[in-house]
Amino acid sequence: MITRFLSALLISLAPTISEADAPAKQLFGAAGAGSEQRARAFGGYAKGCLAGGVQLPETGPTWQAMRLSRNRNWAHPDTIAFIERLSAKAAGLPGWNGLYIGDISQPRGGPMLTGHRSHQIGMDVDIWMRPAVNLSLSTSERERISSISMQRSKGAYVNSDWTRAQHEIIKAAAQDPAVARIFVFPGAKVQMCNDETGDRAWLRKVRPWWGHHAHFHVRLKCPGGSGKCENQAPPPAGDGCADAQKWVDDILNPPPPRPRDPNAPAPKPRRDLILSDLPRQCAGVLSSR
Repeated sequence: MITRFLSALLISLAPTISEADAPAKQLFGAAGAGSEQRARAFGGYAKGCLAGGVQLPETGPTWQAMRLSRNRNWAHPDTIAFIERLSAKAAGLPGWNGLYIGDISQPRGGPMLTGHRSHQIGMDVDIWMRPAVNLSLSTSERERISSISMQRSKGAYVNSDWTRAQHEIIKAAAQDPAVARIFVFPGAKVQMCNDETGDRAWLRKVRPWWGHHAHFHVRLKCPGGSGKCENQAPPPAGDGCADAQKWVDDILNPPPPRPRDPNAPAPKPRRDLILSDLPRQCAGVLSSR
């Protein structure tokens, strides 16, 4: 774990380090607490930072933050309020006392040392699919316990651990006006499309994506007062069910790979973001107390 001394040193040297093109993930990964600024999100979900981040309490009446050693339970206040709303609804479902909350953002957002490319502005949150039965887990238990995968056949179908409760929690999240999109594995989206008999408008926000079989990823809209925040484009019109079914069909019967043009240049490896790649306000977020 990076020491407080190193954290303070990197933050105090932020303008100098940015000129030297140091990876931004090192600067933001070293910050141990949020900045003493008004809460604002700067930039985009995968290229931005968070001013005035608020730490989600480790345990609340209807949630527990998991993997506390990562120090990624920081968010914009709007995201904290959303977690409070959704977890209270989850607590009303049979077999659930609330939600287990995975990664949100680092204290000042920005690129992470490991893992996510997004989660940079405090408006993304991972929510475990595992029913939150015990809300008295110790710190060490939260490091050892894992969520539960809901997929089978490489994500083409849900497995026997999937219940109507997961459906209703994702539905409640999608119906929240603060939510822009939800990412979940393709089989879950198809299952929800098949099972939903009421209003289907919320399904538009639920988008199939790889890897999201033990948690679902909620992306909130840019908060008010954050004029430099970049919203993601709205999802395509319609409920998106045909698109999700196409994902499933391709899992079960993969299309042949496209032949590569031998004259095409080799793709360049993705480089680490540096501070100058981010909105200019992010240097101030780092240097702020």
